[in-house]
Amino acid sequence: MRVVQSLRAPYATVLKPYGSALVNLARQKSNIVCLGADLTRQTETDLFRDQLGDRFFNGAMSEQNLMGVAAGLARTGHQVFVNTFGVFATRRPYEQVAMQIAYANLDVKIVGLMPGLSTPGGPSHQATDDIALMRALPNMTVIDVADAREIPQAVTAISEIAGPVYMRLKRGEIPVLFDEDHRLDLDNVVVVDGEADEREPVDLTIFATGMMVATSLAAADALRGIGICVNVVNVACLKPLDTAGVLREARRSAAVVTAENHSVIGGLGSAVAEVMAEAGLAVPLRRVGIQDTFARAASARYLFEHYGLSSQYLVDNAAALCGRDAPYPQVVEVPQEVGAYSPV
Repeated sequence: MRVVQSLRAPYATVLKPYGSALVNLARQKSNIVCLGADLTRQTETDLFRDQLGDRFFNGAMSEQNLMGVAAGLARTGHQVFVNTFGVFATRRPYEQVAMQIAYANLDVKIVGLMPGLSTPGGPSHQATDDIALMRALPNMTVIDVADAREIPQAVTAISEIAGPVYMRLKRGEIPVLFDEDHRLDLDNVVVVDGEADEREPVDLTIFATGMMVATSLAAADALRGIGICVNVVNVACLKPLDTAGVLREARRSAAVVTAENHSVIGGLGSAVAEVMAEAGLAVPLRRVGIQDTFARAASARYLFEHYGLSSQYLVDNAAALCGRDAPYPQVVEVPQEVGAYSPV
């Protein structure tokens, strides 16, 4: 097992790493085509449109039809990248994704941006159930990457996966959490901060995915301040899940917390709970994420704090789970400088 030592906030950011990576890959693979749904600039595919326009198609605001077009193109030998907001890529065209793409096991890569509460658009735009939906589909691989180092590697990696993939991405300026030597691992969960020696027990393991990796790193720093030994584990691939890795890390932990920018129902928390329960592993578990509710329209910072996705909420719940009494340590808020990113 390897451990990755992550950077600390404020994080430098990269603009449009996904769009750039897709263009670079398409220059190498002539069978790649790019589909959109009237959200070209918002999904970074304006870069593809402007540079490889003969392989770019805008299906307009008709996502159900767009998935059918993607299936048809895949059947003729193309590798199809479909790009829109996460909620429009999953909830709206679910029947078409299921029966035309997943059932046929076609080479279609569905990229959903603005996951969870990262959008201020309210429940019509918040993909808080997309992982649950896509995890339920046979043949579907589900990925949620953490930073700008992982995104270009993920684009190449999903292109090499046979069959359909759903990948969710933060939109806009993407933080750089890891150094330049970091390598995305879709086969294994990876300790990105903490104790590398798997023989060493820890007080707490935080399994985190996507945007919540940065949040978990901030929480871990605060928890260590009161003597809690913490591992932060990056779960980039939620399906197929590295069950052996989850069990390995959970077994050496006195307590486990999952952290996700998604409903606690059907996402990372459910996946980890399923693995632990089937193995008969009696380790206390708490799931940090969106509870069984629709969220309101507001800024991402407000939403993360209000619905319990902040670093402080994670600290409070983890410290209580570890048997510590309040008051709990306060997370030091790092100012978000221009061109930088700090987790809530």
